[in-house]
Amino acid sequence: MPVYAIIGFGSLIWDLDDLRPWVTGEWDFYSGPILPLEFSLVSAKRKRALALVIDHIDGQNCPTCVIRSRRDSLALAVSDLATRERAAIEKIGYLDVNRGTCWSRSNTTLDTVRRWLQCSSFDGAAWTDGERNFEKATGEPFSVPTAVAHLRDLQGESLSEARRYIQMAPSRVDTPLRRALAEQSWWNKQFD
Repeated sequence: MPVYAIIGFGSLIWDLDDLRPWVTGEWDFYSGPILPLEFSLVSAKRKRALALVIDHIDGQNCPTCVIRSRRDSLALAVSDLATRERAAIEKIGYLDVNRGTCWSRSNTTLDTVRRWLQCSSFDGAAWTDGERNFEKATGEPFSVPTAVAHLRDLQGESLSEARRYIQMAPSRVDTPLRRALAEQSWWNKQFD
């Protein structure tokens, strides 16, 4: 029977939500593929807070986490993850090494996941494969200063959600934006 991994790097780690019944065991931290991650997604779901996304332009290579799907069909594992993410199937990347079926916004991501799968005990994997949208959502090019400015403009629940999300991201998701925020007193006030 094939075994499929769900690859996680953001809120999925601390909030499996609808995915909980469809996975088994606990997260295996930092054993997933190394992917370029950055907080360059302006999330409507998170009140315009910045969320992690695979970002081949500004991302920093970071280890991801994996958890085992209970499903013996990659199509079902993909559907489970899409349901949890409240996203279209097209926002979920996947790769089945035995069947050769795959999809991702990026061939580089597919190659990275393929190499990782070849050294793992999994037959395939599914992951959130959203698109960075900072430029589209803010009208500004993504950079650490423009991302910090975006976060400084957030207030109330939006700012709280931004702080919570970035604070709760796995510690080894060490991106330029996260490092810059760690040095800013206004950002760290609520964390003290």
